[in-house]
Amino acid sequence: MLLGPHRCTGSLAFAAGGGAKPAGAHPCCHKQLEAAAPLPDRSIYQVESKWSNDASNTVSLSSLRGKPQIVAMFFAQCQFTCPILVHSMKQIEAELPDNVRTNVGFLLVSFDSERDTPQALARYRQTHQLGPNWTLLKGNPDDVLELSALLGVKFKQDPSGNFAHSNLVTLLNAEGEIAFQEIGINRDPLPIINAAQKLLSNSK
Repeated sequence: MLLGPHRCTGSLAFAAGGGAKPAGAHPCCHKQLEAAAPLPDRSIYQVESKWSNDASNTVSLSSLRGKPQIVAMFFAQCQFTCPILVHSMKQIEAELPDNVRTNVGFLLVSFDSERDTPQALARYRQTHQLGPNWTLLKGNPDDVLELSALLGVKFKQDPSGNFAHSNLVTLLNAEGEIAFQEIGINRDPLPIINAAQKLLSNSK
């Protein structure tokens, strides 16, 4: 419901030139909405897959567009390298300067399409005390496979349902292009921190 005296009731002109304003119309009626610029060809946000987050909302990867993202793939029941990988990402988060930390997101994408329900991801967020700048996603197996290929992450499910996988942390720029990658666990966080700072300084 619109409150106050400024109700937008006039006919709106959508021609490229904008047209003349109806007499007495409030400026809100003529706000031009610009279309988003096309994504770069190398952006992983080009994929059209849909994902579920830990709040049970359906989202696209392109919804992350606008600020750099530090990304890893994992599965919630992992008892070995995944907790170390997440701890390393939290260490990166903690060591980012304040003005950088507030402008960087953290993304965890599950390999485990069957067991990592939104509820399981919500428990994982709580257990590992992941803040609001963290996004946790699950998708169907084909979409997980596509994203892992784009990121260069290798994985294979064993008969017990667990996953052997590469431990790769990726920094995406604001447009979803790979800007930096580091493989392994317990790595020095400084290189990816420096890369994130450089991205943000170049965007100003």
